[in-house]
Amino acid sequence: MPISAPPSPSRRRLLQAGAALSLAAPVGRLLAAPAAEGTRLLVVFLRGAYDCCNFLVPTGSDFYYQSRPSIAVPRPGQAGGALALDADWGLHPALAGSVLPLFQRGQAAFIPFAGTDDLTRSHFETQDGIELGQALTGRRDYGSGFLNRLAQVLGGGPPQEVTPIAFTDQLPLSLRGTVRVGNIGMGNPGGQGLGARQVEDIAGMYAKSPLQSAVSEGFALQGEWRRSIQAEMDQASRNAISAKGFELVARRMARLMRERFDLGFVDVGGWDTHVNQGGSTGYLANRLEELGRGVNGFAEELGEDAWRETVVVVISEFGRTFRENGNKGTDHGHGTVYWVLGGGLAASAGGHVVGTQQALTAQTLFQNRDWPVLNEYRAVLGGLFQRMYGLSPQQVARVFPGVAARDLKLV
Repeated sequence: MPISAPPSPSRRRLLQAGAALSLAAPVGRLLAAPAAEGTRLLVVFLRGAYDCCNFLVPTGSDFYYQSRPSIAVPRPGQAGGALALDADWGLHPALAGSVLPLFQRGQAAFIPFAGTDDLTRSHFETQDGIELGQALTGRRDYGSGFLNRLAQVLGGGPPQEVTPIAFTDQLPLSLRGTVRVGNIGMGNPGGQGLGARQVEDIAGMYAKSPLQSAVSEGFALQGEWRRSIQAEMDQASRNAISAKGFELVARRMARLMRERFDLGFVDVGGWDTHVNQGGSTGYLANRLEELGRGVNGFAEELGEDAWRETVVVVISEFGRTFRENGNKGTDHGHGTVYWVLGGGLAASAGGHVVGTQQALTAQTLFQNRDWPVLNEYRAVLGGLFQRMYGLSPQQVARVFPGVAARDLKLV
């Protein structure tokens, strides 16, 4: 497997290039290097904007069930019901064997109403904005991502120098900057097939009948429409790996981070669910199950000791509409839910839904369609980094300029 190796910590402070390294080194050589001491951080970016409303289910909201007659996850205790977390929230049942046990052990916390104040609802603009972590006003510097700035701050001392890595084919914006960063393409372990045989069989049933022309035209139009939707989903994923098979990838990442790297980034695509996303079962449920197995596998592969020193943050560019659309899916939204996982979460956070919250009603939706953003991501991550690494307010301001850290006491 090709791999790009970062420079030694002592040299990295002197390097001033932002491109990914192209030094091909065998994995065995990297595994032979000593593990970095201190906290590990992995950021998982769900490209395509996952439907947080069916992940962290607002089971206490009647409005949720009125708004999603086809795709709502039932209340706890019902068939296919959500897994109760507290009086207001439940977890998608597909995560019963993976994320729920972490939550119950105090190793997972969820932050609803999280996200950016960017209102474009554009996958690309919002993904870029989040990865850069810069102010929404003014010119964007595409050569300075927030994780690279974090590495710069940590490399300058005194908290902890880090060895960053991107588990992506190309260096993501979040890790571009003056600290040189390696990247490993983990490959795409999954894919989807088309139901061409079914289309052929149905068309054959109407061959030489008065409906033959209408059926053929209908399938042609449907195919064109589905291709346009699939093209948007593929573009929104930006070549990120699929959630299908993510557990194998996650375990590989865990071994590398246990032995060599301590600041990582990976993106997972396939979350743009405009059509037939499903409720307790279906497309989204399958993706969540696979993602959950991957996150749980990452924790298992790290081992108990390393997991206590590791924080995993799962983010997405924005949420999706609170109401389902006419295609039994959801469209581009605003606020979303972040996950924070790790073996060393604070007792006040692990096993809890944290951050500023409010009831989800027709009156509290943002622009009458979306979750509002009440926990701005730069402030929240700034507070997390401050606690993880003991950063000063000045150091946090270098990572997220113009933002005051908000301490949710996550670790």
